[in-house]
Amino acid sequence: MSLQNLSLYEQAILVLAALVLYTSFSLLVQTRLLSLIKTFAWQGALLAATAASVAFVSKQPHLYISALLTFALKAILIPWILRRQVFKLNLHHNVESLSHPTLVLLGGIAIVIISSYVVSPIEQLSLQATRNTIAISLSVVLLSMLLIIVRSQAVSQVVGFMAMENGLFFAALVSTYGMPMVVELGIAFDVLVAAILFGVFFFHISENLDSLDVDQMNRLSEIDHRQ
Repeated sequence: MSLQNLSLYEQAILVLAALVLYTSFSLLVQTRLLSLIKTFAWQGALLAATAASVAFVSKQPHLYISALLTFALKAILIPWILRRQVFKLNLHHNVESLSHPTLVLLGGIAIVIISSYVVSPIEQLSLQATRNTIAISLSVVLLSMLLIIVRSQAVSQVVGFMAMENGLFFAALVSTYGMPMVVELGIAFDVLVAAILFGVFFFHISENLDSLDVDQMNRLSEIDHRQ
């Protein structure tokens, strides 16, 4: 089925899904924490736009509340909390080097191909747009896991954790036309609490180790075991 044969809604969802996937790749290559957080905020805004599109088509008013809540939390509040922590810890000038960036991007492309292959068995059970968005959602989750693996800064890994939740939220949104409002409020509250707790942990780790570099923490652990 060609793109022209899809409805306007399906075309819009595919465009939004492609932009969400683009932000996941952008998260992989960002070397400055502030740019990383800004990209994460754009991803949250795209999720809010997706929720608003689903609300318009499905005519479910509670999804407009979900869209506003998603925009407020994922595009404004949580990025502001992370940005504030970065400035307080004096990390805004830090440049995090990425080992073998070409291999990381090639790994990301391989993840997208594998995700598309994994969801191909549901071809007879769903529309093309739904199938593609589920493949992209799985790709976003796996790319976020790759971000956690290849980055050494704790803040970057927290952004990867939040982006993983974005991928799961996007899949649930486009494949089921939204979750019950109670579930969405519960998830939003959990994510907000997690962001605040991560901020507290950042301060404690920085005060005790003078760094949020996970590699340095691992080296300290190895020294302790040797002693």
